[in-house]
Amino acid sequence: MIAIIDYGVGNLFSLKSSFAAIGQEAAVTGDAAKIADAERVILPGVGAFADAYEKLCTSGLDEAVRRAVKSGKPVMGICLGMQLLFERSFEYGEHPGLGLLGGEVVGMEGRLPSGLPIPHIGWNALKLRRPGGVLKYVKEGDCVYFVHSFYADNCPDSTTATTEYGIDLTASVQRENLYGCQFHPEKSGKVGLGILRAFCELEG
Repeated sequence: MIAIIDYGVGNLFSLKSSFAAIGQEAAVTGDAAKIADAERVILPGVGAFADAYEKLCTSGLDEAVRRAVKSGKPVMGICLGMQLLFERSFEYGEHPGLGLLGGEVVGMEGRLPSGLPIPHIGWNALKLRRPGGVLKYVKEGDCVYFVHSFYADNCPDSTTATTEYGIDLTASVQRENLYGCQFHPEKSGKVGLGILRAFCELEG
């Protein structure tokens, strides 16, 4: 079973529906015991970093995520869920993250060429750095759907794919059994379903 962590922030039921579309059982849960029992774990998230991190910690689910990663089972953060895996974010101040990946989350403003809209919303092509893992079925140039104003930076060791939006932005990451997608696989059509399928095929 796949546990989709419910801490009050995220695109939970579209994710559950996407797993159902590939024949996989997923449960939306805020129960640490169910997360511990799950074979795989998804950390979703949309909205503001500081608010999401506070909700995660207040619910005690930050420790559930840490334990899941430590156990060796596949864990994947999506969108803001991926950003929470890093050491810190500079979204409207400086805020700590889970610290499971080296690097930080920074804003696009002042870093993109002038004239590009922020937030970055829409379909963008992936540039693969390290194929395999959850990107097993992804081909160079496949397009996925992004909605974000901040992105992970200073994380060369974990970056597995980037996307070009005026500059190269981190699109996906991996360290051992820990994965992250800045884009939304559940909104990315066949390519996104392939990413979720590859996640389900990972061995923990």
